[in-house]
Amino acid sequence: MKRGIWLVTMLALAACAEKSVIVAPDVPAALRAPAGQTLYLEALAAGVQIYECSRKGDAAFEWAFKAPRAALVDRSGKSLGKHYAGPTWESDDGSRVVGQVAARDPGPTPSAIPWLLLSAKSNSGSGTFAEAKSIQRVATSGGIAPTTPCTTAKLNEVAAVPYTATYYFYR
Repeated sequence: MKRGIWLVTMLALAACAEKSVIVAPDVPAALRAPAGQTLYLEALAAGVQIYECSRKGDAAFEWAFKAPRAALVDRSGKSLGKHYAGPTWESDDGSRVVGQVAARDPGPTPSAIPWLLLSAKSNSGSGTFAEAKSIQRVATSGGIAPTTPCTTAKLNEVAAVPYTATYYFYR
């Protein structure tokens, strides 16, 4: 009898460990997902933010943001997909969500890209990202524009700046 209870307990614990609970991040009010949406996915991103040295007006230059490029994984390291220009999140199952910035916050770290709330502009496919309505980008590290001056000599030069972030998806 004790062995049966032990076996049931171990199976229950294994089931709980298999399906870990995702906890919504603590974010400023402006970055909270709209009422009625529920959190369903957490994705850890590691990649680069791509900038290009461009003209700004007649005489000035700036490092202009072009696109992100990152791999997305879950907490166990299993691939979930990729993140790229659009901004687009594409799952390994082929589903996609394209977002648009709804709100931003500088976040707690000045040396990191801002935290964002994005709303879904379009969805495609029938998998992981097909139902995404909102996406939060938080816990950012790195990714800010280069600190080296953007000058005539560097015009059109591209810089890929490493970054990490956590993305939370709501439906």
